[in-house]
Amino acid sequence: MDYVSPIDERVRRPEPLARRTASIEGKTVALLDISKNRGAEFLDRLEQRLQAHGAKTMRFRKPTFSRPAPAELIGEIALHGDLAVEALAD
Repeated sequence: MDYVSPIDERVRRPEPLARRTASIEGKTVALLDISKNRGAEFLDRLEQRLQAHGAKTMRFRKPTFSRPAPAELIGEIALHGDLAVEALAD
C-alpha cells in the first residue's frame, strides 16, 4: 500500500503581495460566491458597503465549492473586475 501525505512539504519562495489600490471609488469589484452556505448573505452586506464608498460591483458564483473555479469564470472576473472578493465561509 502506498502512503500519500496530505502535507505539501515543498519549500516555496515567498511571493510579493499585490499592490493595494488607493481608493475603491469608481472601481469595479468582482464578488465571488463559492456556493457555501450564507456566502451570498455575506456578499450582500459587503456589496452595500462597497457601493456606499463609490465602487461598482459585479456578482459571480462558482458552480460548487468543492472544486476550483472554472477557467472561464476566472477569465470573466479578470476581464470585468478591478478588484475581487471571494466569500469563503459558512
